[in-house]
Amino acid sequence: MSENKKAEKIVGVKGMNDILPADAPLWELFENTVQSVLKSYGFQQIRTPIVEPTALFARGLGAVTDIVEKEMYSFVDSMNGDQLTLRPESTAGVVRAALEHNLTYDGPKRLWYVGPMFRHEKPQRGRYRQFHQVGAEALGFTGPDIDAELIMLCQRLWDDLGLDGIKLELNSIGNADERNRHRNDLVAYFEQHKELLDADAQRRLHSNPLRILDTKNPAMQEMVNGAPKLLDYLGEESRSHFEGVQKILRHNNIPFTINPRLVRGMDYYNRTVFEWVTDQLGSQGTVCGGGRYDPLIEMFGGKPTPACGFAIGVERLLELLKANGEQYTPNQCDVYVVHQGEDAQLQAFVVAERLRDSGLDVVLHCASASGGGSFKAQMKRADASGAGFAVIIGEDEVAKSVASVKNMRAEATDNNQVTVPLENVATYVLDQIVCGDECDDPTHHHH
Repeated sequence: MSENKKAEKIVGVKGMNDILPADAPLWELFENTVQSVLKSYGFQQIRTPIVEPTALFARGLGAVTDIVEKEMYSFVDSMNGDQLTLRPESTAGVVRAALEHNLTYDGPKRLWYVGPMFRHEKPQRGRYRQFHQVGAEALGFTGPDIDAELIMLCQRLWDDLGLDGIKLELNSIGNADERNRHRNDLVAYFEQHKELLDADAQRRLHSNPLRILDTKNPAMQEMVNGAPKLLDYLGEESRSHFEGVQKILRHNNIPFTINPRLVRGMDYYNRTVFEWVTDQLGSQGTVCGGGRYDPLIEMFGGKPTPACGFAIGVERLLELLKANGEQYTPNQCDVYVVHQGEDAQLQAFVVAERLRDSGLDVVLHCASASGGGSFKAQMKRADASGAGFAVIIGEDEVAKSVASVKNMRAEATDNNQVTVPLENVATYVLDQIVCGDECDDPTHHHH
């Protein structure tokens, strides 16, 4: 390679996105809100590995689902030949961990997780190959009360994030034998209308006929609307469980629509299923989906344990926050420290540490390739940082053991720069920030 040939640039994998510092405040706001809401309902965080045995998903999600058939990132471990997969979702992993560590032996558990998931699909708006989910799993609870609690938790989250226009759709898909009776009638019904089925529907007719109800094909809508409804097949127990969920929601003024065509993509759901949908994102309407999955733990070799949960697509929810006009001006710091000369630099470090000791966020000006070390250039940086105050130390200041403190938010006409003894800089700045009336800037932390 000749000396002057430029190295070729490597770019990221398509559909796997960088979350840049400008977006960090939005992610942090979301994650902090989620964490505090889940904590307020007594949920505890669990962190499971990103890589799991492929068999976990094949068994848990059902071998004929789209996810397992074509969306998983699976590979063979070159060291020992194990079949491994990057997790396409987190419920299976959480349940595996709960079984492996016997988490429910001393009573039911409320768990939550957040992290990246991986699906090999065509990247499109709000759908990525690496995407993030927050989810909650309640293991060991039998009644309709926990189903309702999870839904109310979501409602509280939307409220705390300032989101409206997210609507709740609810359904019950009963238990396996109720679904089987319905499924047989459904297949028979579709066979009577075979001439209306598109290729996709033909392929699914025997492997997964419920998914035909989800069709977006306008030519099939009318026929699909006439199909047998699962709700009519529910037995006494399933029906009263579903009634129980609705009763609690009504009593707490949580509006919902019963959508009899609502099914979840995974094989392990039963009884209550729900989705939170919005029309503010174009076609990708669902921001959160969940429901009961009582059969799953037994499918994984545990003793029968009821379970219920939900998952939220983080990227999609952040799109919604942005669409709702959430603006976050990244405020890098409270104080920017400007200095000139070697002695001033040493002193600036001391002052910056003292300011941090008192709970403030501080950026200390450091040398950079672009030069820009003059006072003027540093003050420009101070301004761009969003800091409320600049602390300035030059040779004159060092000689007198003082610093100049400039209020970056004050009107230029005010006397906005004062001289403060070095050891008092931290207390002075704190007083200025806390002194309510002069400080009307909402971006300041009041430590």
